[in-house]
Amino acid sequence: MTDSSSKPSAQGQAVESVNSQPYIIAADIGTTSTKTLVISRAGQVLASHSIEYPLFTPAADRAEQDPDQIFEAVVQGIGAVVRKLNLTPEQVLCVSFSSAMHSLIAVDEQAKPLTACITWADNRSAGYAEKLKRSGLGQQIYSRTGTPIHPMSPLLKLMWFRDNEPELMKETYKFIGIKEYVFAKLFGRYLIDHSLASATGLFNLENLIWDEDALSHAGVRQEQLSELVPTTYRVEGLSSEYAAAMGLAVDTPFVIGASDGVLANLGVGAFEPGVIAVTIGTSGAVRTVVNKPQTDPEGKLFCYALTENFWVVGGPINNGGIVFRWVRDQIATAEAEEARRQGIDPYDYLTEIASEVSAGSDGLLFLPLLSGERAPYWNANARGVYFGLSLSHQKKHMIRAALEGVMFSIQAVAASLERMMGPASVIRASGGFARSTFWRQMMTDMLGTSVTVPDSIESSGIGAALLGLLAMGEIDDLSHAHQWIQVGMAHEVNESDYRIYQQLTSIYTSVYHQLKDQFDAITAFQGQHLRSPQS
Repeated sequence: MTDSSSKPSAQGQAVESVNSQPYIIAADIGTTSTKTLVISRAGQVLASHSIEYPLFTPAADRAEQDPDQIFEAVVQGIGAVVRKLNLTPEQVLCVSFSSAMHSLIAVDEQAKPLTACITWADNRSAGYAEKLKRSGLGQQIYSRTGTPIHPMSPLLKLMWFRDNEPELMKETYKFIGIKEYVFAKLFGRYLIDHSLASATGLFNLENLIWDEDALSHAGVRQEQLSELVPTTYRVEGLSSEYAAAMGLAVDTPFVIGASDGVLANLGVGAFEPGVIAVTIGTSGAVRTVVNKPQTDPEGKLFCYALTENFWVVGGPINNGGIVFRWVRDQIATAEAEEARRQGIDPYDYLTEIASEVSAGSDGLLFLPLLSGERAPYWNANARGVYFGLSLSHQKKHMIRAALEGVMFSIQAVAASLERMMGPASVIRASGGFARSTFWRQMMTDMLGTSVTVPDSIESSGIGAALLGLLAMGEIDDLSHAHQWIQVGMAHEVNESDYRIYQQLTSIYTSVYHQLKDQFDAITAFQGQHLRSPQS
């Protein structure tokens, strides 16, 4: 087995590799699915394959997955795209990874999971987050690690295990995330890139090492965590069993890559001052790039690593496309069924209905906090609210207000980012919502800034492929992204709608703050009386 960090190839070698190894495979391990792409040297997505897996919620505050299901999705997904293009191993330059953040798995010495994969959405450690915040210790840890104090953080998950599962703590050989699990199975090594490490709450941003004080609070030793490596780190020596399953050679280089969030910025070309990326899939995020670690004095924004010269500052929201799915399944079931009868995508049909209502939904607001909220409130107990509902409002108002609510959440994060970094000059949109002209224009009018859309919305996968080129020494820096990323449609601000949203933003914010204590009360009641359905 061999490994190496990224070192530029000699010019002759680079030219030769262009001819003999024209493809990069990008594996993007997400919360709901793993998507695998084959990307050409020109940045074109030539093949893709997606495999979904379930999220299990055995209790109201739990959100878990089966790590072996995700591992199999990675192996099967890579094999599927190799077969789709009939690739030979010699044609693959490398496989580069993107991964969701904040997962935690306890494993024994044989890399057998002792727990499920505990995801970012798991809230069992909410009480620990509140204690850290009240004590002031949370702000100290955040200022060194860049991960806001919230139950998503592996730091908080480990604190919960320390006090509630002491026997598990003794039995565990390593505490790892899902990408670490994949690499351990493929290569027999425990490795974590600086990007995912910077999302654990355990990693010192300045020194690029595990933070001893954070480890002490978590109740773990440094040897119980993976080896820290740069995002451009390469590994070879693939298990022959899995090499055969994927159609690759055992010496195919695997680039460890980074987290999906920071790679999404790279994949839409948002890695320069004043350019902000907004991604909305199941959840969402607002992010920009700086050249050194920066944390928020108010603790509202994260700071995660991309490379040593690129750090991503921003904030995630819990409730993105999941809100639209809730509207489809719980409020507009008849309309969704009618769309299916007509052979129309239900989301397109509901968007058309929402477009019949003017901006502001005639004074109906929706706080889309159906699964708690991360930035900028970091409140796991927040809940959804319709506010201003009257007899004059119809279902179409409720649909539009829900979509606007997602954008109000995005606007709240963007405002925090602007306070810290200054105003944005342009916004790049990606994620599933970016397919919708209606949503893109709504975002433009909500934020008051021009929104552009890259020609490919597979931003994390594109970013992983670019990082793979850098790791293999095929490019000198990440400015190569400008050659790959073509910006398509641009949306300009509708000034009258912008003024309406400005007026409603202060009301939206006030409603949240006035209900904050009541969110705690209703969440406690729900914990006593509601059972979470199994997924």
